[in-house]
Amino acid sequence: MQVAELAGADVRFLLAARRALGLPIPAPDERAYAKADIEALRIATLARDAGVADEEMLELMRTLGRGLARSAQAMRALALQLAIEPAISEHELAKRYARVASDLGPLANPLVANLLAVYLRHVADSEAITSEDRATGQLPGSREVTVCFADLVGFTRLGERFSPHELSRLARRLERLVSELCVAPVTLVKTIGDAAMLTCPEASPLVDVALELLDVVEDAESSLPQLHLGAASGPALSRAGDWFGAPVNVASRITQTANPGTILVESKVRRELPDGYQCSYIGRRRLRGLSEPLRLYRVRRDPSAHGQNA
Repeated sequence: MQVAELAGADVRFLLAARRALGLPIPAPDERAYAKADIEALRIATLARDAGVADEEMLELMRTLGRGLARSAQAMRALALQLAIEPAISEHELAKRYARVASDLGPLANPLVANLLAVYLRHVADSEAITSEDRATGQLPGSREVTVCFADLVGFTRLGERFSPHELSRLARRLERLVSELCVAPVTLVKTIGDAAMLTCPEASPLVDVALELLDVVEDAESSLPQLHLGAASGPALSRAGDWFGAPVNVASRITQTANPGTILVESKVRRELPDGYQCSYIGRRRLRGLSEPLRLYRVRRDPSAHGQNA
């Protein structure tokens, strides 16, 4: 294939890279590639030549593809929002969109490159390499973390009353709200439709954010549906911006059990919390997918604690 030859890559890797990025495979006689395709494949090939294994390179491309696909959609929506107006003709919209894209296009590459540099620096500062990691020559393994899910109540039923646009607006509002409340060491890992996933090396800061989130949503001026939240602690593995391990699964199951307007935690999270919280035991619950029932506690702020509000 001509594209592979121009990039100095083999066709097999080209096709694997397209699949990893989530892009369609053009027909053999289809002219579907641009200069950017060739340059991206050339850079990936240079990384392979430098010793990066194919699977590692493809995993990186899968991760980049997921993030950049969302970014491209957001950038396109921004350009369209600037170009569109009521009763505009298709021809005029195309002209205005092209003009806006031409103005914003040159900003995209430096914006993405600089933001990537910012995140690389943040990851380097926040994820330490231990002596054990250096001794084994392996990437950092699992570590203790507290995981929390915040889920909008009745989101599926809302789909019967609201348009997809309105549902999207609610989900984006939740993401913005959680982003604003998360302060290091609490991290917003991702949003999944009507739910947000947060992590923290310690339980207390994460529970504080969860309680503050409940307060904001319960405020009379908030138009968001109620939330229910669940948290669990334990060893988990961080890879490609996501987390894997028992506390992720347990926190998700606990969230499904929590009543609207509450946060439930399992025993390990409760033990890690200092004074200043009220932890009410609600009993043992057998949760789907877990072999043993869990002791669950509802967490509130302790109004009698110094510096705490009721």
